[in-house]
Amino acid sequence: MQIAVLHGPNLNRLGVRNPAKYGHTTLADIQEDVDQTAARLGDRALHFQSNDESALIDWIHDNQEHTAGIVINPAGFSAYSYSLLDAVRDTFQPFAVVHISQWHAIDGKERHDIFASSAATYICGAGWRGYSMAFEALHHKLAETPSN
Repeated sequence: MQIAVLHGPNLNRLGVRNPAKYGHTTLADIQEDVDQTAARLGDRALHFQSNDESALIDWIHDNQEHTAGIVINPAGFSAYSYSLLDAVRDTFQPFAVVHISQWHAIDGKERHDIFASSAATYICGAGWRGYSMAFEALHHKLAETPSN
């Protein structure tokens, strides 16, 4: 089974972007870890990162027929991108949301994540390892769902 793993804005800067908050792990490191998790489960991860909301939406439209589910870190789009949320929901695939940090309390401010209420799995604050946790949780949800 193929599962999309989508990375939102600024995640291409992991490893150099605010290491005190996000650590020194790069996006390539995360992708390698997710690929190892996928291989262990007999799956394949299809990765895509963009700082551009429309590029993420176009990628979802172009690839939804090749995936069974989506792991997404909408990053800065989490609070307001109804267009991206609609694209994810319109696939009719279960999806997992992952945030490296505690999204709900960034900079001491309470934040709302519009993706949270629709997500099959929501992992927040587990650091970069949250991606593999979300991937594995989504894999099991998909495996347990009866086919039509």
